[in-house]
Parts: sequence; structure tokens; C-alpha cells
Amino acid sequence: MSIYYLLLFAGVLAASFSQVLLKKAAGKQHKSFLREYLNPWVICGYMLLLGSTVFNISGLRGLSFMNGPVIESFGYVLVLFLSRFFFGEKITIRKLAGVGCILAGVIVYYL
Repeated sequence: MSIYYLLLFAGVLAASFSQVLLKKAAGKQHKSFLREYLNPWVICGYMLLLGSTVFNISGLRGLSFMNGPVIESFGYVLVLFLSRFFFGEKITIRKLAGVGCILAGVIVYYL
């Protein structure tokens, strides 16, 4: 497997974890407007988003641009399971159907 694919997957992983951190920060009450945006959860979340951007740009340098969106779509699947693990959100039939559509689209694309 090419290092470029690994860089793209690392970007998806970083973006997914950043979404979890930002949601965690949004669920808390803060004492002031400034603390709402300058707390460890938000800062780490945005740092992960920055890292995700660097990984994605580095990964796309060596791959066809047609592979990028396909690999990025796995972020939706990952966020579903991270939400279940960190927040206890229920995985409903509708969510599973959505993930199934994403995975079916990936399979059809690569056939």
C-alpha cells in the first residue's frame, strides 16, 4: 500500500477525532464567551483539523484526485462509531442505512 493512502487515512482519522473533540466542547457550559473558544477541547480539535489538512494535502500529492473523496467518505463511517463509543449515541437503522449507502458507493466506484 502506498504511503499516500496512509496519509489520506491519517487525515480522515484526525478529522473524525477532531469532530468528536469539538462536539465534546460544545456540550459543556462555559463561564465566558472567550473560554468557550479557548479551552483544551476546542484547541485540540482545531489542531487536529489543521493536522488533517496537512495529511490530506500530503496524501493527495501522490494520488489521483479521484481517490480523495472516496477515502474521505470513510470519515462518516468512523464518526458514527466514535459517537457511539464516546457519547453513547444509538446506532439506528437509518444511520446504518446511510453507512451502507456510503460503502456501497465506494464498492461501485472501485468496480
